Amino acid sequence: MPDPSTKILDHIPHLTPPGTLQASADAFRKLGFTVIPGGTHAGGATANALVVFADGTYLELIHFVRPPAPDDPNPWARKQPGWIDYAFLGTGGEPSIADAINARAEKEGTSDTVHYAESKGGRRREDGKVLEWVISSTAEGLRGALPFFCGDVTPREWRVPLEPRSNAEHANTALGVAYIKLLVASDNFDASKKQLSTVLGAQPHTATGTLASWDLEEQPAHIGVHAAAPQLVLAAAQDDEERAYVQEHGPGIYEVGFLVSDVTKAGSARTPFGRVVWQTSGGASGT
Repeated sequence: MPDPSTKILDHIPHLTPPGTLQASADAFRKLGFTVIPGGTHAGGATANALVVFADGTYLELIHFVRPPAPDDPNPWARKQPGWIDYAFLGTGGEPSIADAINARAEKEGTSDTVHYAESKGGRRREDGKVLEWVISSTAEGLRGALPFFCGDVTPREWRVPLEPRSNAEHANTALGVAYIKLLVASDNFDASKKQLSTVLGAQPHTATGTLASWDLEEQPAHIGVHAAAPQLVLAAAQDDEERAYVQEHGPGIYEVGFLVSDVTKAGSARTPFGRVVWQTSGGASGT
């Protein structure tokens, strides 16, 4: 049996401070996104709202319902607000994504990319429907720099409701994610590139001493979008602003590019805590 794909973007979590989910949803609506209800995660510590795209990916607007305790085991409890992580599509358990990545890591000598065995997760939607999935993630120090994997046990359309189609129609004309840009310290760039190549099972299609990019695969679940699949871009911090960002947030997502159909829309914007770039064609600028 061939290994499952490990390079399909699933969703991107965006964290805001405890108790601010409604304010976060309002901020994304002001950016022209349609925000739909999510629900409360198993255990009740976190809740979310969603921004779903026609390309089958989505943004998870998430907050802690109450301030987490200092010893909270959730790795996101210690994250700064903003783009905190990114998820690729898992299998739901079989075949195991973790087994596939770990076998690859052993062969390639990148044991620091090891992913833990799939563990159960879930969420109760506002309409009462209970969702179940399994998660495979890496060590906490690499969360956000390497993807975690989310595979559905219940139907994915429960988790990512693309119907009615108005859920995925946005005033800013966003069709999906064009790219995710990861930022790391310059002295960690080569190691990070090797780690990502192991996890994705592919070498970057472009690479320099400070920039590398990989073509991801199209989401199987999408509606009416015929555009390039997202790119994953890794960059070494180059200036004081970027170095300060890595110092404060750790290695991880610096900005997210969104594919828009409005050819007059360009440039960048900000969520309350994250950088957004509008793009009229797939791929990150400069890659």
